[in-house]
Amino acid sequence: MFDSKAAYDTLTSQKLTHEQKVMGLAKCAENGLDVLDIPERTRCFFSSGAINDLFEGHAPYRPRYTMPDYDKFIKNGSAFLQLDPPKDLDELLNGLMILYRHVPSITNFPVFLGSLDKMIDPFLDGYSDEEVKKKLRLFLTYLDRTITDSFCHANLGPEATRAGSLILEVEAELKNTVPNLTVKYNPDITPDAFMEKAIGTSLACSNPAICNDKANLDVYSCGYGISSCYNILPTGGGSYTLTRVTLTKLVDDAENIEHFLNVLLPECLDCIGAYMNERIRFLVEDSGFFQSSFLVKEGLLDKDRFVAMFGVTGLAESVNALMEPQGYIYGRDEAADNLAQQIMDVITERVNGMTALYSPIYNNKFVLHAQVGLDSDIGITSGVRIPVGGEPEDFFAHLRHSGRYHHYFPAGVGDIFPIASGVQQNPAALLDVVKGAFKGGMHYMSFYSADSDLVRITGYLVKRSEMEKYRKDEVVLQNTTQLGAPNYDDNRLAQRKVRMV
Repeated sequence: MFDSKAAYDTLTSQKLTHEQKVMGLAKCAENGLDVLDIPERTRCFFSSGAINDLFEGHAPYRPRYTMPDYDKFIKNGSAFLQLDPPKDLDELLNGLMILYRHVPSITNFPVFLGSLDKMIDPFLDGYSDEEVKKKLRLFLTYLDRTITDSFCHANLGPEATRAGSLILEVEAELKNTVPNLTVKYNPDITPDAFMEKAIGTSLACSNPAICNDKANLDVYSCGYGISSCYNILPTGGGSYTLTRVTLTKLVDDAENIEHFLNVLLPECLDCIGAYMNERIRFLVEDSGFFQSSFLVKEGLLDKDRFVAMFGVTGLAESVNALMEPQGYIYGRDEAADNLAQQIMDVITERVNGMTALYSPIYNNKFVLHAQVGLDSDIGITSGVRIPVGGEPEDFFAHLRHSGRYHHYFPAGVGDIFPIASGVQQNPAALLDVVKGAFKGGMHYMSFYSADSDLVRITGYLVKRSEMEKYRKDEVVLQNTTQLGAPNYDDNRLAQRKVRMV
């Protein structure tokens, strides 16, 4: 049913930009439709909060995340956009700015901008570093001011390139929230000097995060990119949908550990699988997206390279609730961590036994993802992280704990670590931490300086100064500031354990 009050409140808001109002009104219209067949038991899980579709809307008409093959655009141009293949750096950057405007996602903005360093590097001959940096400043500033949602991602590495190095220098200077950057790190390929520069940039502006390239190389046969927060997805495709099980809420109905593991959890997982297949069916067969999009017709997207992400969040609270009689705590006691592993084993086995529609790139299976959370999540810890305030005193114990669970999530999992500002003088020490963490099983991690204006909320970047404006009821450019401010406050993210190295 159309929610006229939500539409009116959006229309008359004095805290939203015109663009934010337009997108909000479109969401109201979409949610006024009822095109999906959802069983009553699934609706019960939605009502309790155990299942959450992460605001995808009631009528899917575009994939949640798209990962265009930008290399194909650079090679062929676009007939639809009337763009020839770029011949120099100016034409490349201008062409990308035009193309990005037409790349859809759940946010209505592109969530993946490609491997910027590899895309840009072949066009740098004949330019000095300062000439390139001036062009990059304009390009990156344009992206930050027009893609007003920081669930937008670009990749660097694993090879060191001149373009990658210059992008890092410009990012450290601009300190923008968009794009979110990830550097793919592979010790067999990536020079230490390049990684130390990336870590130094991260400590200056909370960007880039770091991906374990070796751990992700074989997930998809077509290669992978990182989009949105830390979604590991097939390039040239993406993700149809992402629905999560919120273990924090599901455990409320558990009679005991056995009931949770053997009855409640499998039932809920089955409902999610069927729900996601219903979304995929409508999107592929009824919405018209794959029949009409020029991105598909020109080969930048391929339906056979899409997957469906099966999200998991709130592991910590579910374990703590189940172990409350014994007093064991997740991240602190071995018995609790063993139960967490048992829960993940049940989830993995159950999900791997399902069939996902139209998903040949992942053998027609759903792909697990450690979902990072929502602004409305209060007392729900993202993915498989340790709750704020409960982190081990020993940094390396924390890293080992993360490494124990990261392998469950081929579609992305990560941890965030504020670093004492003095470490800025020694990025080599943090690189040693990264090397050890990746050897210990971690797949993705990010740092930010404890006193930086830019902070990571769940995976995306927000400026403290912008959050303060929003708290004063001022209009802010980035709609993710509206998500980040309550999350930062309600989940006490300012109290994350600051690490020394």
